[in-house]
Parts: sequence; structure tokens; C-alpha cells
Amino acid sequence: MSAISSNSNGNRTIGGSNLLLIAAIAFLVLVTLAAIFAPLMTSADPIFINPVNRLKPPSADFWFGADTMGRDVFARVVYGARTSLTVGIAAAAVSLMLGLLIGLVSGYFPVIDGILMRVMDGIMSIPSIVLAVALVAITGANLYTVLLAIILPEFPRVVRLVRGVILGLRNEPYVEAAISLATPTWRILLRHMLPNTLAPLIVQGSFILASAILTEAVMSFLGVGLPPEVPSWGNVIAEGRTYFQLRPGLIFFPGVFLALTVLAINLIGDALRDALDPKLARRA
Repeated sequence: MSAISSNSNGNRTIGGSNLLLIAAIAFLVLVTLAAIFAPLMTSADPIFINPVNRLKPPSADFWFGADTMGRDVFARVVYGARTSLTVGIAAAAVSLMLGLLIGLVSGYFPVIDGILMRVMDGIMSIPSIVLAVALVAITGANLYTVLLAIILPEFPRVVRLVRGVILGLRNEPYVEAAISLATPTWRILLRHMLPNTLAPLIVQGSFILASAILTEAVMSFLGVGLPPEVPSWGNVIAEGRTYFQLRPGLIFFPGVFLALTVLAINLIGDALRDALDPKLARRA
């Protein structure tokens, strides 16, 4: 069904799906701007402890209230957006780059394809939370551990995606013609293969971004993510769960921002998939 329809007067109106997408983009832009300009959004220090303000309710001074250590929850939510988006973007970027490189090699060179795929299958078989706990036990809780725990389960999926695209292109006439003309392998990969992987990679990157933000929050909530003093949505929720009945805002505000951000990214990813997938475009 088209997202644009005509009313009784013949005027064209924007469908609900388009309005939802616009709202998702607007919300994500606002969250991103808040994360970038966090010092301008609030003058409070997100890690400053003041027992005098412990568990204060929302007010003009503390828009979202204060947590168990007297820290401004609004400041921690705003700075938590910066932390979550940084982790998500970094994890998505590294996963896409690794997946693209290995996927190109695996799909184009059948000799090493089987070995690489078995390695990818082995990595994908490890649950991310189990991997995170193991990494924290070895290296301690820090940003690099969180990124590694997110990237390792994600990039094999990108590898399989890129490999599938390359396998479909490997026997195309224009690729065979380039090979018969002794075109260098790197040129075939960059000129004929790589451009065809960009559309699915863009879509996959949006879903990795949403998954990384959610995974970081889950890890921090379970105590195997970022250190407790680092403002992140998972840490704020974890710190407020004990006092949920007394101050539900300690969980509600960071939880709403986390849920809406992940939802907005997924909606944008769905729209990108619909726009970039030729089969879906023909159906529409």
C-alpha cells in the first residue's frame, strides 16, 4: 500500500508510515544534537556526587530528579546519549569495515572461503553476553572491552552478507569479461564488486547501530559493561532499579530515551531497506 494517498478532494496526503519515519528522524537528530552539545544542554556535572541531593524528585533544579548519590539524572541521561551513540557508531563502523574486507576476500577466492566461513561460524556461536563476561574477567570493564564484545558477534554477519553478494556477482558476464582481460583483482573488487555491496551494508549498519546501543545498555545493566561512574543509559537504569518504587523516574527517563532511540534507528533502517531493495521497490 502506498504511503501517499488522495483524499475526497483529490489532494495528496502523506501516509502514516511517512509521518512515523519523519518523527523517527527528527527524534534521532535531536538526541544526536543533545549528545554533541551536552555541556550546553545542562551545566550539571554527570559524575558529581552530592549526598545532600540524594533521591530528590523532579524539580526546576533537577528536571529528572537526582539519583542515590545526588547526581543530576537529566545530566546523566544527556551525557549517556553521548556514550551510547559513540559506542554504537564505533561498533557499527568497525563491524562494517571488517565484514566488508573479509567478505570480499571470502566471496571472491573460493580456496579460502571454506576456512573463513568456519571461523565466522565459530565466532557467531558464542553468545555476546558470555563473551562480554569472559572479556571483563580478563581485561576489566572498560570501553574497549565493551566494543570488542559487541563487534565480535556482529562482524561475522556482515561477512556473510557481503560474501553472499560477491558470490552472486562472481559469475556475472561483466566480471568474467574483466577476468579474461587480465584486469587486476583489486580493480575488479573495487570497481565491480564493492559498489554492489554498499546498499545492503548501509541497511545492515543501521541495524548494527541499534543492536550495539541496546547491547551496551544490557551489559552495563548487568555490570559487565562500562564502569558504574561512566554515564550511560544502562548504568543509570541499573543504579535506579533498587529505588524504582520510590523514584520510578530513575528508570523511566533513561529507559524511554533508550527505547525510542533504538526504535527510531530501526524505523530508519526499515525505510532504507525498502528504498534500496529493488525487489521491494518493484512490489511497491
